[in-house]
Amino acid sequence: MIHPDNSIHPDLSLTEKQDYPSAIVGYDGTIQKGTHYDRHRHRRAQLFHIVSGAVTVETERGTFVAPPERAVWIPCDVDHAVTYLQDTRQRFLFFRPEAVSHLPAAPAVIRLSPLLRELILGFLGYARDAATEGPAARIGAVIIDQLATERAAPLHLPMPASRRLRDAVGALVADPCSRNNLADIAAMAALSERSFERHFRVETGMSFRAWRQQARLMKAVEWLSLGVPVGDIAERLGYEQPSAFIAGFRKAFGVTPGRYFSDGS
Repeated sequence: MIHPDNSIHPDLSLTEKQDYPSAIVGYDGTIQKGTHYDRHRHRRAQLFHIVSGAVTVETERGTFVAPPERAVWIPCDVDHAVTYLQDTRQRFLFFRPEAVSHLPAAPAVIRLSPLLRELILGFLGYARDAATEGPAARIGAVIIDQLATERAAPLHLPMPASRRLRDAVGALVADPCSRNNLADIAAMAALSERSFERHFRVETGMSFRAWRQQARLMKAVEWLSLGVPVGDIAERLGYEQPSAFIAGFRKAFGVTPGRYFSDGS
């Protein structure tokens, strides 16, 4: 059972001297589809656990999709914007910087093991003023240890650093099914196809073709979380046969679309 303290969002504007004494502060709540928060940052690192629903989180590094039973890791003082794709139940953990200095310094979507999910739920059962010592503090320490072992999920779409490349591909993030080809996108950036490909690879670490495929797979995960049938997703994404989509999805995520959520992969 969630303690009533943790149904109230913590005050993240507190200075270091004013801050909560515990290494971890938790929150459990729901939010409506379509809610959007513009770019912001907080001193504490954040684990953004999606229980049900789905969100996108935008950072300078790129866009992340977090479907159910995944979490976004947001390090301290990282600018991020959040858009809720559907009604969402979420659990947040906010960490003092010194407690997670050994954890990754870049945002990522991570898989949550059944153990870690239960630990988070157990931690949220304690009052906030009980989290500095005793069982709650020990559970918190195990959570931090477990976070160091969780694998990143391939739900990150890197964005180019330069404004003209970002503007050229921006519409593809929302609609990766667009019929615009490489020549069209390069023209939007006022570059030749070869120059666009060269700059794009330098800025994202991916070829444009691989990046576009990743954008489509992320959209597929988003639609799966909304309950869209696999056959409909394959058709929307332009696959001639659902089997081709399923094979590409399995190659990227290790499981078929139909088993993606049930396996907790």
